[in-house]
Amino acid sequence: MFRSPQEGGETPNGAVIVATTLQSNEMRAIGVMLRVDRVVRVVVAAAGLFAVGAAMAQAPVCEPPESSNEAKLLAFFATPISFSTGGLVQPLAPGQLRVAFEATYVPSPSRAIQQPEACYGIKKTENTNLSPVFPRPRIAVGLPGGFLLEGSYLPPVRVADAEPNLGSVALSLPVRLYGTYQQGPLSLLLRAHATIGRVRGSITCPEDKLQRTDPDGACYGSIASSDTYKPNMYGGELALAKSGPSERWGAYALTGVTLLRPRFQVGFLYGSGAFDDTKITVDMTRLALGAGGWYRVGTLAAITGELYSVPEDATTFRLGAAYSFR
Repeated sequence: MFRSPQEGGETPNGAVIVATTLQSNEMRAIGVMLRVDRVVRVVVAAAGLFAVGAAMAQAPVCEPPESSNEAKLLAFFATPISFSTGGLVQPLAPGQLRVAFEATYVPSPSRAIQQPEACYGIKKTENTNLSPVFPRPRIAVGLPGGFLLEGSYLPPVRVADAEPNLGSVALSLPVRLYGTYQQGPLSLLLRAHATIGRVRGSITCPEDKLQRTDPDGACYGSIASSDTYKPNMYGGELALAKSGPSERWGAYALTGVTLLRPRFQVGFLYGSGAFDDTKITVDMTRLALGAGGWYRVGTLAAITGELYSVPEDATTFRLGAAYSFR
């Protein structure tokens, strides 16, 4: 019941006015809700299109089995890149520094595993002769408790047809089992290592394999591929070392296990305008064996050598030199 402020009587039209006002507000609210609903639908549709576009923009991924040629080839080239002991397993006093340089022979894989089978449907042979030698600088520093920290970095400087950008690190603990410095001790080395980074080069379609006659054939284009190989490996080693009198020379045998997580990405522009950026990913575990030694030249310098083998993949050797600062 509504009353006029002046008369205090009933005003029948007041209820109508209020009802009309409420109805008008309700209609405006419904209109706002409809507009919000349309905005939400547009946002959801745009998000869906963005998600589809992002999914389409992602490079296709091939996950070949370990028995495939692709997996075998990726594992093969992890062997010369592996950050093994390198020929010298002598400890350093806390704060003492040692620098070294080594060259590792890069063997050629068999022609059979150079033929892709799981990730590429056209018969072709990969270019695997990017560089016959893998060079690597090393630095080691003695830590408290007898630990030894080693590191290596290979900057993006082209070596033959390969451009590396690799970093390696290792932490080891030499433990003397028996013997004196004068007699030549027998020692046990516990070591963990890791290598990450990438190597770039024309592997899938080098310049000499390009062709412009068969659009359906391999390497149809005019620009050599720019492919990326990431070795990504982590492992542990156990070495038994024997030094000569006054540690003038030494030799060791080692065994270890390496977790391989190699990744490979194609980078090739076809003559038709299509771009192949297929990614290849595979996870593997490998047993490693090795033997090496060193010979001192004077009191601070030494020449080093190591034979390193992953029986399932490849065998290589390393030659180098080291210098220890007092």
